[in-house]
Amino acid sequence: MAPATKAAPAKRVTPESVLKKRKAVEKLAAERAAKAVQAKKDNKTKRQTIFKRAEAYVKEYRAKERDEIRLHRQAKAQNSFYVPAEAKLAFVIRIKGINKIAPKPRKILQLLRLTQINSGTFVRLTKATLQMLQWVSPYIAWGYPNLKSVRELIYKRGFAKVNKQRIPITNNQVIEEALGKFGIICIEDLVHEIFTVGTHFKQANAFLWAFHLSNPTGGFAGKKVPHFIEGGESGNREDHINGLIQKML
Repeated sequence: MAPATKAAPAKRVTPESVLKKRKAVEKLAAERAAKAVQAKKDNKTKRQTIFKRAEAYVKEYRAKERDEIRLHRQAKAQNSFYVPAEAKLAFVIRIKGINKIAPKPRKILQLLRLTQINSGTFVRLTKATLQMLQWVSPYIAWGYPNLKSVRELIYKRGFAKVNKQRIPITNNQVIEEALGKFGIICIEDLVHEIFTVGTHFKQANAFLWAFHLSNPTGGFAGKKVPHFIEGGESGNREDHINGLIQKML
């Protein structure tokens, strides 16, 4: 009698569900890889755009500065005076607390988002806002910030207001997601829009959370209540606000 032959092992069949899952995972991995490559290209293009914009802003600021110097020299050569254009931007700092404030000034301080002592905000100067600043003059110090002050405030103390939350501005993506529809995609765009009081100043300023500043280094030189021109600290100090900003950063 011939010996029985050993049966060949049955071929293992991979379940269809496992094959489908494997294909889905491979497809997802391929899509992610393609998106990563595209994102890398987009980021490179975006960085080039941001760099070009920053260069253009630097040229604009320098040209404006040269024009101011030229006009001053022309006026001096003609034994005349050069009167610069009225400032369009102010930076307002609250220097007094909440005690003994009348309802109207209290409301104006709320509208200006100056709800805490040493808080600061940018304000577009119009007839209405100048009147508001006049009402709350004993409680604030304000003036006309230069480019250095605007840039350092945003870079060092800038926080974004996103969904009513205070978010640190750690990268340009935070700015682009909120203000990209207005053509503001990076922090230099934001600085430019604020400093020049551009078309979308309202949206850019609303995007910025009110600045939380420190007590000035060395303290205030005089009493807070009298006006700045009377030896105090409150009211409009024009270009001298930049010195106070540097002490409070």
